[in-house]
Amino acid sequence: MIVLVDGHKHHYEMECLTMMFFPGEKITTTTDLSQQDGDYLYTRLREGEGIGQLFVRASVGGTSAEEGMEIPLDAPDYDRQCERDFGRMVYRLLSAATGRAPKWGILTGIRPIKLFHQCVADGMTEEEIRRLFTQEMLLSPGKLDLAIQTQKNEQKVLSRSTRDSFSLYISIPFCPSRCHYCSFVSHSIDRAKKLMPEYVSRLVEELRYTAKLVDQIGIKLKTVYFGGGTPTTLTAEQLQLLIDVIKEEFDFSHLEEYTIEAGRPDTITLEKLQVIKNSDVTRISINPQTLNDQVLEAVGRRHTAKDVIDKFHMAREVGIDCINMDLIAGLPGDTLDSFRRSVDGLIALGPENITVHSLSVKRAADLAKVDPEFLRHGSLVSDMVDYSQRVLAQHDYHPYYLYRQKNTMDNLENVGYCRPGQEGLYNVYIMDETHSILAVGAGGVTKLREPGGSKIQRVFNFKFPYEYLSRFDQVIARKDEVTKFYETYPF
Repeated sequence: MIVLVDGHKHHYEMECLTMMFFPGEKITTTTDLSQQDGDYLYTRLREGEGIGQLFVRASVGGTSAEEGMEIPLDAPDYDRQCERDFGRMVYRLLSAATGRAPKWGILTGIRPIKLFHQCVADGMTEEEIRRLFTQEMLLSPGKLDLAIQTQKNEQKVLSRSTRDSFSLYISIPFCPSRCHYCSFVSHSIDRAKKLMPEYVSRLVEELRYTAKLVDQIGIKLKTVYFGGGTPTTLTAEQLQLLIDVIKEEFDFSHLEEYTIEAGRPDTITLEKLQVIKNSDVTRISINPQTLNDQVLEAVGRRHTAKDVIDKFHMAREVGIDCINMDLIAGLPGDTLDSFRRSVDGLIALGPENITVHSLSVKRAADLAKVDPEFLRHGSLVSDMVDYSQRVLAQHDYHPYYLYRQKNTMDNLENVGYCRPGQEGLYNVYIMDETHSILAVGAGGVTKLREPGGSKIQRVFNFKFPYEYLSRFDQVIARKDEVTKFYETYPF
C-alpha cells in the first residue's frame, strides 16, 4: 500500500492510520505522486483565498472512492483540525474499502488516556468529552467507556506525585529463553550467563552514581521498578546485593511502591522469594501469558500452566500480598475458549493485578516471520479482549492504566486491571509521563520530565549488555545530563 502526500505535513498520521487497515502489509509513504499503480491512498491540501481544501482518494482492489472538505485558514487550531479531518476521511474511505472498523477510531498514539486527562484539565464535562471522542475521533462506545473509566482511576494515582518526585527503573535484560513474541533487548541465560557477574557489578556502580545525583538535586524517590528481561534470572545472592545497594544509597522515606518482575515462573525459587519478602519490595509479577500448555510451548515459554500456579501459591505462602499476572490475547494457537479459561483461571487465583495485553508483532520478534494472514485475525483478539474486560469487571477488577502499541492485533490496547486500592503506581507514572524516571542498566532510558511543565528529555544507556559493559564510562558520563536538566528546570 502506498500513501501519497501532496502539500501537507501530516505524513506520519496518514501512514499510521493506513497501517490499521492493512495489518502485516508494507506501507510506503512518499511525495512522488507518480506512484499511483495498485493500491494507494492519495491525500492533498491546497491553501488559498482564506481556505484550506482537503482531498483524499483511496484506491483499493481496483475500486476508487474519494472525499473532500474545506477549512478556513483562520480556524482555531487549524493544523490540528486538518489532521483530524484528514483522519476521518481516511478512516471512512478505508473502512468502506476493507470492511474493517478499528475501535479506537482515528487515535493512533500510544497514550490515548493523556488526551482524556487534558480534556478534564481544560474543564470539559464528561458529556463534552464523549461528544468529542465519538464524533471527531470516531471511538466506539466500548473503547470510550473504557478510556473514561481508566482516566478517572489514573487520576487518583497521578494526584500522589509531586513536583519533586521521581521513579527508579533497574534493567535486567536477561531471560531463561526468548519468547517468540518478544522484541525487548533480552538475552538468553544460556548465551549470556557469563556476562551477569560483571553486569551486576557495573549496575551497582551506576546505582551508586545515580544516588549521588539524586542527593545533589533533592528529588524524592516515589517508586522502584525492576524490569527486563526477567529480573529473577539473577541468583538470590545477586538480587540481594542489588536490593541492599538500593536501600543503602537511596532515601526511602517517600517510597510508596517497590516492584520486581518475576515474570517467568521457571526463574522463581523459594530462596529468591524469601529475599524479596524480607526486603522493601511491595509487589511482584508472575506472568503466565496463557494457561494453555500447547500455546506456551508454541511461543517458546519453557514452563507449564501448573508451574505458574505452583509459583503463585509459593509466593503467597512466603507472604507476598501484591502480585500482578499478565495475559496476552492473540497468541498463535490460542482460541477464544482457551483464552477464557486463562482469564477465569487467573481470577480464581485472585492476584491483585491482572494485565491484559493485545498481541503486538514487532519486527524484532520471531513472530514477525509468520504468515501476514495471521495478523488479520483481529476479530478473535477483539472478542478475547472484550471477554476479559467484561469478566474482570464482574469480579471487582477495574482498569487503572492503558496504552497502545504499533502492529497490535486489530489496533487494540493493553490494560492493567486491579482490585480497589491495588493500582501499580509505576505503570501509571511511566505511561502518563508524570515525573522523571531514572533508569539504570543496559537498554535503560532515563526520561526527564520538567517539574510542573511539559518538557521531556531522554538519556539513553547502551542497548545491549556487552555495549553497556565495554562503554560503561560513557554510561556514567551521560548521567550528568540529569543534573543539567534540573539546573535548567528546577522544581
